[in-house]
Amino acid sequence: MGVRSQRALPAIVVCYVTAEGFSVKGTSMFKNFLRNWSSKVETPAEHRQAGALPYALIDGRLSVLLITSHRNGRWIFPKGAIEANMSPSQSAAMEALEEAGVVGKIEETPIGSYRTDSDIDDSALVDVDIYPMLVETQLESWKEQNQRLRHWAVMSEAERLLVDPALRHIAKSLARRQA
Repeated sequence: MGVRSQRALPAIVVCYVTAEGFSVKGTSMFKNFLRNWSSKVETPAEHRQAGALPYALIDGRLSVLLITSHRNGRWIFPKGAIEANMSPSQSAAMEALEEAGVVGKIEETPIGSYRTDSDIDDSALVDVDIYPMLVETQLESWKEQNQRLRHWAVMSEAERLLVDPALRHIAKSLARRQA
């Protein structure tokens, strides 16, 4: 027989850990919660944004285009609100044009998503779906050129410049797919 330990959780559940496994004793309400719980959160439309992951193959190496954020100057990918008359991927392509001055082929399926503070309300969180975009044209002048910097980075540099671990993970997903 294994060692048995007992730990009470906030007045409704007792957990038992034994050599045979883990069991939960508690109220049926808590058990139902656990049974129906999902890590997939459905975010309301007003709390979703779309972003582009602009990329190109330069001298046979994958490079991604980073821009600086308005708020703190960190390196990010272009993102913004999903326009009412556009699909999420079309909105992502528009953000890439406005914020980074690039045009290309945007994919219809996101490569990943991440959660961040809202640009409008710092107390609200938004989920951003990121759509890969193969860059075909880089403009010399664009809408937000005086508000942001843009920088092409190979993956090793992008991993250092992207402070947000979720953005690094999304960039690595693209690199794995391109390998």
